[in-house]
Amino acid sequence: MAKNKPSLEITLRSMKLISGNGSLPKLLRVRWMGQLTDGAFQSALASFVLFSPERQPNAVKAALAFAVVLLPYSLVGPYVGIFLDRFSRKRVVQLANLFRAADLLIIALLINRGSTGLTLTLFVLIAFGTNRLILAGLSAGLPLLVSKDNLISANALAVTGGTIFVVIGGGLGIGLKNILDNSTRGDLVDGLLILAASCGYLLAALFTGRIGKSEIGPLPHEVSQEIKGFGEMLEGFHILKEHGDAIRGIFATGVQRGGITALTLMALLLERNTFNATDNPDAGLRGFAYALAIAGIGIGLGAIAGPFGVAKFGRHIWMRISMLAPIGFLIIFGIFPNEFMLITTAFFVGGFGQSLKITNDALVQSKIEDEFRGRTFAFYDVAVNAGIVSGAIIAALVLPADGVSLVLPWLIAVAYLVTGLGLLRSSRFSAYSNSTN
Repeated sequence: MAKNKPSLEITLRSMKLISGNGSLPKLLRVRWMGQLTDGAFQSALASFVLFSPERQPNAVKAALAFAVVLLPYSLVGPYVGIFLDRFSRKRVVQLANLFRAADLLIIALLINRGSTGLTLTLFVLIAFGTNRLILAGLSAGLPLLVSKDNLISANALAVTGGTIFVVIGGGLGIGLKNILDNSTRGDLVDGLLILAASCGYLLAALFTGRIGKSEIGPLPHEVSQEIKGFGEMLEGFHILKEHGDAIRGIFATGVQRGGITALTLMALLLERNTFNATDNPDAGLRGFAYALAIAGIGIGLGAIAGPFGVAKFGRHIWMRISMLAPIGFLIIFGIFPNEFMLITTAFFVGGFGQSLKITNDALVQSKIEDEFRGRTFAFYDVAVNAGIVSGAIIAALVLPADGVSLVLPWLIAVAYLVTGLGLLRSSRFSAYSNSTN
């Protein structure tokens, strides 16, 4: 019975956090509403850009879609810390949600007109860049709402609940599209879905109003007046360098997310061009959504397993296990690239990846004072986004048009193996365990 005590305590702690009357449920409401809307928005974009009959994607086009969304944020991300460490994070998150809602009104109009050019790309970039500002602000403020002992459980709720809501939102978007497609042309349907997403972001802004002005920081005595831009991100990097396990965990998370991105692109091409008829993109979209839903279930279970794994093995060993565990599935998927193995691999890569992410989030949050947390999370986001873009580029170089590839899953497996045994090796990574367990 003694071995089960930590697991029981973690479960009870998580239930108490989500059902409590404190400020954390308010933050979760904002985050989850925004990410539910993210799923609907992203499904409408995918339908318009990648699953329209007249727009058959190849690996390069799909990778460019990812890069267009994420790479520019790596340039503006360093300035996120300026806002999050100087101004009320509640105000920043609220205004960003309002701004994003207005931005989606313009995107809806452009999509209704069938626009696929630079103008649409620009407004999509603004929407996703704003989203990262919101998520970074909520992550930076979360440690002010819970005790240090509850950080892993709180991150499991916030990050994983948000990811699950993205999947649910995507499913709702696809379901509504299938209903409306019978009576309305495709571009108008996608425009209407994005219009509904604009209302979702407006609701998230209203939910933010229930959070106190200073509840998620920064605290008054910690506000710095000096603005350095990219220098701030470098400050975050140097602060993290003093905590070797935290920065190693960030780079490992970037590698893991890069692998997920490459696998997602492979799944997209397989469902669009191989597992389903190329002249039936709606079937491909449904298959892709099903694979994402199974991955979402894995993500949810991975988040539940994370606190239990940490309780049993400690943060550092559990992160190494999470990095290495999906490798066997990737190797088998490379040999047998069928729909069953795609879904199975997505389940385990998503699940262990989420377990790694929430554990590392708590590790970083526990190490960094609130005064510097905004800029360190700005660096965290930029590093992970760079990994995602790298994964997309590698996938574009390796994948054929039909998505069938032995090389890509094995490349991901090798990257995970090198990261788990090298970057997270016990002699260097676990050496910091006394200060973070």
